[in-house]
Amino acid sequence: MSGARVFVDANILVYAYDASARDKHRIARKELSDLWDSGEGLISSQVLQEFYVTITKKVPRPVDSELARVIIQDLLQWRVVINDGQSILDAIDIQRQHRLDFWDALIIQSAIKGGAEVLLSEDFEAGRLIEGVKITNPF
Repeated sequence: MSGARVFVDANILVYAYDASARDKHRIARKELSDLWDSGEGLISSQVLQEFYVTITKKVPRPVDSELARVIIQDLLQWRVVINDGQSILDAIDIQRQHRLDFWDALIIQSAIKGGAEVLLSEDFEAGRLIEGVKITNPF
């Protein structure tokens, strides 16, 4: 994925910090490491919110809120897409056109807004191209 801006979904971030995810943990850590090296990582405010709630409450061994805060503070070095009113309207259009769940459409919209060529996620159909963004499932 060298040279391509890559939008990272919350599930990839969670796996990277959830050692109980085993193989997914190892793969997600490698993906994030590569993105730190390339500087091509992209996330959104929605992704950070989902990551925080999941990593502190929903994984087998939750991390404490202070560690989650430190991780998010580090991730803020990446380009972060902020969802605004127009983002919501655009996501509604994507939802309707591509028959997606609204929250998934907002992820796609954020990837588009951020100029991503690739969306790294396990929640979408791998290989699908939506509005110029290619879905890649690293697992």
